[in-house]
Amino acid sequence: GLLTRLQTSAPTIRTLSSSNSFSQNIPSCLWKLGRLNHVAIAVPDLEKAQSLYKDVFGAQVSETVALPEHGVYTVFVELGNTKLELLHPLGEKSPIASFLQKNRTGGMHHICIEVDDIKAAMTELKKKKIRILSEEPKIGAHGKPVIFLHPKDCHGVLVELEQA
Repeated sequence: GLLTRLQTSAPTIRTLSSSNSFSQNIPSCLWKLGRLNHVAIAVPDLEKAQSLYKDVFGAQVSETVALPEHGVYTVFVELGNTKLELLHPLGEKSPIASFLQKNRTGGMHHICIEVDDIKAAMTELKKKKIRILSEEPKIGAHGKPVIFLHPKDCHGVLVELEQA
């Protein structure tokens, strides 16, 4: 009766066998992704944003640093396992200025992931048709080479890779 119908209509659950690990599906690369370095947030008012993280949340907040080559002011908020980077426009041609024109209250701008070999990453990513937004790495806020990957090639996320 009812029990027989329930038993025959129950969905089948499949489990992964231990011999079929996820790592077998990952292609080998000449470079490796490392840890999440930071999440960058564009802010229309840098002082208010600094105050939120420092005075309200009690976080350690860096001094403001101007990066004219990137057209931004940066402030880093230290977290236990990563950082937040607060970005504010420096100059009229700042990419953050155009971002804030579209997003008046600010918002997440990009994520930054460390790599062990930025040149090898660039070479391999170009072969895989991932667009890089500069021909050569630039020196980023941490004094290390960085590149940005086109968000349309990264599921809508602007990805910064930083040499570890």
